[in-house]
Amino acid sequence: MFDKATLIKLAQTQMPFGKYQGRPLMKLPEEYLLWFQHKGFPEGNLGELMALALALKVEGLDTILDPLAKPKP
Repeated sequence: MFDKATLIKLAQTQMPFGKYQGRPLMKLPEEYLLWFQHKGFPEGNLGELMALALALKVEGLDTILDPLAKPKP
């Protein structure tokens, strides 16, 4: 299971590399996350957060973290 801190981190973490560098993980296209699922998510915390993002998207819950995202300046 995951806790509040994990959900906040997921809402505020940006993709650190690749085509979608700088985009919040929860705003990554589902197809991109599915590609990573088949290729293999990165090791460590980033991979865990990406897998959680995919699980939330598949269940249609991807917008529930919007209030936790960092406000734009």
